[in-house]
Amino acid sequence: MIHITFPDGAVREYQEGTSSLDIAKSISEGLARKVLAAEVDGQVVDATRPLDKDAQIKFLTWDDKSGKSTFWHSSAHLMAEALESVFPGVKLGIGPAIETGFYYDIDLDGRSITEEDLKRIEDKMRELSKSNSEYQRREIGKDDAIAYFTEKNDPYKLELLRDLQDGQITFYTQGGFTDLCRGPHIPHTGFIKAVKLMNIAGAYWRGNEKNKMLTRIYGVTYPSQKELDQYLTLLEEAKKRDHRKLGKELELFAFSEKVGSGLPLWLPKGAMLRERLQQFLQKAQLASGYLPVVTPHIGSKQLYITSGHWEKYGKDSFRPITTPQEGEEFMLKPMNCPHHCEIYKTQPRSYKDLPLRLAEFGTVYRYEQSGELHGLTRVRGFTQDDAHLFCRPDQVKDEFKKVIDLVLYVFRSLDFHEFTAQVSLRDQVDRSKYIGSEDNWHIAEQAIIEAASEKGLKTVIEYGEAAFYGPKLDFMVRDALGRSWQLGTIQVDYNLPERFELEYVDSDNTRKRPVMIHRAPFGSMERFIAVLLEHCAGNLPLWLAPVQVKVLPISDKFGEYAEAVAVALRNADIRAEVDDRNEKIGKKIRDTELMKVPYMLVVGEKEMTNRQVAVRKHGEGDKGVEGLEEFINNITAAIKEQIGGKPATVVA
Repeated sequence: MIHITFPDGAVREYQEGTSSLDIAKSISEGLARKVLAAEVDGQVVDATRPLDKDAQIKFLTWDDKSGKSTFWHSSAHLMAEALESVFPGVKLGIGPAIETGFYYDIDLDGRSITEEDLKRIEDKMRELSKSNSEYQRREIGKDDAIAYFTEKNDPYKLELLRDLQDGQITFYTQGGFTDLCRGPHIPHTGFIKAVKLMNIAGAYWRGNEKNKMLTRIYGVTYPSQKELDQYLTLLEEAKKRDHRKLGKELELFAFSEKVGSGLPLWLPKGAMLRERLQQFLQKAQLASGYLPVVTPHIGSKQLYITSGHWEKYGKDSFRPITTPQEGEEFMLKPMNCPHHCEIYKTQPRSYKDLPLRLAEFGTVYRYEQSGELHGLTRVRGFTQDDAHLFCRPDQVKDEFKKVIDLVLYVFRSLDFHEFTAQVSLRDQVDRSKYIGSEDNWHIAEQAIIEAASEKGLKTVIEYGEAAFYGPKLDFMVRDALGRSWQLGTIQVDYNLPERFELEYVDSDNTRKRPVMIHRAPFGSMERFIAVLLEHCAGNLPLWLAPVQVKVLPISDKFGEYAEAVAVALRNADIRAEVDDRNEKIGKKIRDTELMKVPYMLVVGEKEMTNRQVAVRKHGEGDKGVEGLEEFINNITAAIKEQIGGKPATVVA
């Protein structure tokens, strides 16, 4: 007999060899019909896989992130089966689940796929799903696996097999299709009720530009047609809110192939938006005891060898920059933290000096693959609202909690009210990705878990998502469309202080290592602005709008008064512009509405004579006539009412 522990702490006894799905059935047939996979001792496995020892289990359904991921990975296998039917002889690469849906990379040997082909594949997937074919896992020897894919003449699977060890290879079969796969998978194809293949793209095999370009088919599936229809409706709304579209329409940013892919150019209005966000956070940081620093855009390669970034991220960085001096190499800065460690070392530190909080809006550069670039959310050059806190071990939890307060202040100010705090820990099995001692990792992980609990945060634990130098707390923010984005992050690090030999003199006159906390409430300016634009559909809050007021003269003869109004607004720290184009007032109003300017002031003979303005509010229309000074007082008060316009309330 084996003992099974459930999430609520209850323990039940079952016969060895019982599966998670059998256990679910023993509790409720209704529950069993929802189970897609199971989490056994922290690892996601097939719900049908027999259990051979005592274990902690959690049933995974469509409501769980890992449940959806398993569902979509199984859907990729279903699409591959359909592809083999529609395109006999197709060669298959890889088919993982992604954030929403899945894809499969395929080699059609020069053939192309049309929209009509996608419909045929969808129809075949629906037909196959109705067979309720079980996903069957089978362990197989390496020689047999090689023989199978040699017979199928599939070079991509054979290449993948070269990297696998005998005794670690598994096949999954559903219906008439077999694939090389670690799994896990859903119990059977019948769960997949609704199918939509979204688009086709090109992708280099294994992401290497030297390899062959394959065809990548993206798809999404749902347990019901109603849920798929809701998703497609949401997708249409998301297209309207696409930050790339809004960025162009609102004249915020642009990209130029001559400048380089993934390197955004900030236009005047976008630069004003960035500056306003930066000033907002700088004010909060100063109130919380942070000290501003500035570091170069490049650093010696040796700096990143010392930090460990070269070993872990060297392949994702731009190539080192060589100089005329033999052996001298620099790197475009991929991280700010090594520079901040060197700032810490510029003078002796005492326990009385800690915590030391160093903050920088530092621009960093990482070589993202061209196919992975996406507007502002995935770029090659971006600015982090970075800070590094150096503290004593006994200060870690309190400092961590203060950073949580700062992150929450930022989110409240920008109307991000729904979020989950993700506790990102090490992979429970593969420790090779991380540096540092087991003891330090355990201490750091416990500090994060306790701090999040004491702040009353809604948390989830994700194993394998830690940084290579330490665990972290990632804030997964839900936007107006219900999508989840990873924005702010806080990380505890015992390892960089060790690698850089950072010290402070303690009260007992001994030298000790500080602990380092990395934090970025925005994450990066680029990504944060992209998410913010899509969250508010470009309707930025008044305090943040690049142009808060547009003054619209009815005709040229009122241009001088319009400019005087704008000057009075600017003197009151209100960002204002005049639309002095030779256009009819109706067109000026329509164009200003499209630019999503919060307020417009129409001025003509009556307004000029009485020193008044006719007020229109974006999205609401005419608000009546006010005296100029009255309007200035009202809008100044409105800005101050918004939390972003108030002084920071976070204190050290």
